[in-house]
Amino acid sequence: MPSGSGSDPLLARADGLAEGPVDHRGRPADRATTGGWDSALFIIAVEIGERFAFYGVSSNLISYLTGPLGEGNAAAAAAINAWSGAASLLPLLGSALADKWLGRYRTIALASLLYILGLGMLAFSTMLSSGSHQQCNKAMAGGKSCQPSTLQLAFFYVSLYLVAVAQGGHKPCVQAFGADQFDQNDPKESVARSSFFNWWYFGLCAGTAVTYLLLSYVQDNIGWGLGFGIPCAVMACALAVFLLGTRTYRYYVSSGKRSLFARAGEAFTAWRSRRAADRAADSTEFSTRVDEEEQVVVSKSGGVAEANAVLRLFPIWATCLIYAVAFAQSSTFFTKQAATLDRRVGQQLKVPPAALQSIISIAIVAFIPIYDRVIVPLARRYSGKPSGITMLQRIGIGMTLSLVSMVTTALVEIKRLRVARDAGLVDQPKVPLPMSLWWMVPQYVLFGAADVFTMVGLQEFFYDQVPDKLRSLGLALYLSIFGVGSLISSALVSGIDRVTAARGQSWFSNNLNHGHLDYFYWLIAALSAVELLAYVFFSLTYKDKGAVNNSSIVG
Repeated sequence: MPSGSGSDPLLARADGLAEGPVDHRGRPADRATTGGWDSALFIIAVEIGERFAFYGVSSNLISYLTGPLGEGNAAAAAAINAWSGAASLLPLLGSALADKWLGRYRTIALASLLYILGLGMLAFSTMLSSGSHQQCNKAMAGGKSCQPSTLQLAFFYVSLYLVAVAQGGHKPCVQAFGADQFDQNDPKESVARSSFFNWWYFGLCAGTAVTYLLLSYVQDNIGWGLGFGIPCAVMACALAVFLLGTRTYRYYVSSGKRSLFARAGEAFTAWRSRRAADRAADSTEFSTRVDEEEQVVVSKSGGVAEANAVLRLFPIWATCLIYAVAFAQSSTFFTKQAATLDRRVGQQLKVPPAALQSIISIAIVAFIPIYDRVIVPLARRYSGKPSGITMLQRIGIGMTLSLVSMVTTALVEIKRLRVARDAGLVDQPKVPLPMSLWWMVPQYVLFGAADVFTMVGLQEFFYDQVPDKLRSLGLALYLSIFGVGSLISSALVSGIDRVTAARGQSWFSNNLNHGHLDYFYWLIAALSAVELLAYVFFSLTYKDKGAVNNSSIVG
C-alpha cells in the first residue's frame, strides 16, 4: 500500500522505532478523521463476530464430543480444556508475529481468513461417514451410538485446532488495535480508552449471549453441520466489516530486531546476577518485594528493559491461574449438570443445556453499565482516581466473587445429588431430575459479575503495564492465563479421574448421579482461597509502571 513515509504502516517496522499514529497511507494521523469511537466500533464489530464464531464452537462442544463422537465425560472435558489451553496460549505466538513482522492489521485479516477455513472444515467434518453401515447397525441394535470413523475424528480435530491457531493471531491483536484508536496522551481520549475496555466487553458478551441461545438450539435440535456452518458465515461477514474501516484506523508501527524471548533471557540473566550479588553483600536480608534497583537495573541494556518490564508481571499472572481453572468449568461440567435437570420453561420450550451459559453474558451486559456509570463515579468521588478503583483492586474483587461462585456451585451440586437419590433416579441418568434449571442461575450470575471485574481488569492491566511497543504481547499474556488455567484443569480432571476410578467410582462418572462433582468444586474453591491470599500479597507489593518509570528517571 502506498505510504508517504516510504514504509507500509500496516506492517511492523524493522528498526524497532515507535512513531506516532499514522493513517493507512503512512501519513501522520488526523485526529478528526481517524481513530476514536468511530474506528473502534468497526473493531468491536469484528470482535463480536469472532466471539460469536468461537463460542459457537466451544460453548456446546462437550455435547458434541459426548454425543456424536461418543467420548466419556472426563475424556471430553479434558480434551476441551486442552484445546482451550492451546487456543489461549497461541496468542503469544500471534502477538510476536504481529509486533515483529506483520503488524496488527494484517495479522487480524490473515487470522480471519484462517478462521473461515477452519470453521468451514469443521462443518464439513460433521458430514463425513461414521464408520461402516454394518458397524453402525450393530451399535444401534445394542443401544449404543454409532462410533465415528478415524477419518472423521482426524478431520474434526485438525479443523478444531485450526480454529485455535486462528484465534492465536486474531485475539491479541484486535483488542490492542481497538485501544490504539485512542491517544493515551490526550486527556479526553485517555478516559475514553479506559471506558473502551468496559464497552468492548459489553459488546462481546452481548454477541456471546446470542450465540449461546441461538446456536445451542440449532446444534441440539437441527444439526451440527448447520450449527458449525453459521459461525463460518458470521466470521466472513465480520472480516468484511473490518476491511470497511481500513481508511479510518490509526496505525502504530513498531517492533524490535530481536524477539522478546531473547530479550527476556537477557533480562533474567541480569536479574539473577543482581540477586547473586545482593546475597553476597547481605545474606541475612530477604525481601519478596522487587526493589527499585532491580526493576531498572537492566535499563542500560536497551531492549532488555522491555523484557524486564514484562517479567515483573509474572506474580500477578501466576496468582490468577486458579481463576482460569474455575472459568473453564462453565463450558464443560456446568453444561453436563444442566443436562440432568428439568429444563422446561412453560409447556412447550425446553432450554438447551449450553444455553444456560448465556446467563453469564446477560449478567455481564446488565452489570457493565452499572459498573461504568454508577460504581466508578461513586468510587472516584472517594478515591480521587479517574478509574474509581485501581486495576489490581478490580481484579481482586472479581476473584473473590469467583470464589463465592464455586462455593455456590458445590452447594447446588450437593442439592442435585440429594434430589437424584430421593427421587430414585440415581441409575437413570437420561431421566430429568425433579429439580428446576433455575437452581443453577445464581452460579452463572456470580460468574458474570466476577468477569466484569476480573476479565476486564486483566485486559486493561496487561495492556497498560507492558511497554507501549509490546501491547499485543500484553494482551496475549492475559489470554495465556486462561490457556495455562485450561491445561491445569485438563490435568486435574484427567488425574482425578484416573485416581478415583481406580478406587471404584470416578468423580466424573458418565452417570453424574454416581459422580462427585461437588468434591471437585470444593477443591477448586479451596485452591481459589489460597490463590486469593497470594494475589493480595503480590498486588500490595506491586509497583505501577508509571512509578517504576519515574524511579528510573530519578535514578
